[in-house]
Amino acid sequence: MAALTIVVGNKRYSSWSLRGWLAVRLSGGTFDEVVINMKKPDTTARMLSYGPTGKVPVLKHGDITVWESLAIIEYIAETFPAAMLWPTDRAARAHCRASSTEMHSGFQSLRQQMSMDVVRPQIDRTPNEGTATDIARITTLWREARQKYGANGPFLYGAPSVADCMYAPVAAGRFHTFKVKLDPVSAAYVDTILNWAPMQEWTAAARAETDVIAEYD
Repeated sequence: MAALTIVVGNKRYSSWSLRGWLAVRLSGGTFDEVVINMKKPDTTARMLSYGPTGKVPVLKHGDITVWESLAIIEYIAETFPAAMLWPTDRAARAHCRASSTEMHSGFQSLRQQMSMDVVRPQIDRTPNEGTATDIARITTLWREARQKYGANGPFLYGAPSVADCMYAPVAAGRFHTFKVKLDPVSAAYVDTILNWAPMQEWTAAARAETDVIAEYD
């Protein structure tokens, strides 16, 4: 039995599960995985058997239970410092923390209008005013990170970081699938996420799922 167990929802749809899973994947440690299908009669009961909120993701590490995506990512970053999930440069780390927290708490219009689905065939959807504002803010954050702190690699802060865990669902499951028009820097970052081995691993598993849920966040 691996020391870590990550409990997630349907990989096709669960953006928050993807964030926690990516951090665990980047830890370099071995882990077990439990997938709970969402929108089923027993979904909440099954989720409550792992964590206190009846939601996913949940991380189990021995006697420790961590629920909520950003808390899981923080825990992994502390427990596996060699994974270097936070940038080492102080200014880059501060920007990474702020941009990650902003993703965690914001962009409600984007979430509502462009639901997460990593295997959805690409479709055109014109952003409403609120979603257009969210897209503009996200791409501003991406450009700032890439231009100021991303010289050492193709990810937001060069190497894969907490911010990439937080924004991967936006890049792969919203911007890409809804064919959002992006500036060259942001478009290149979306390509980076789509070609990222952990993201491709997650997407392959999502393609193998048979459950279909309409417009799930």
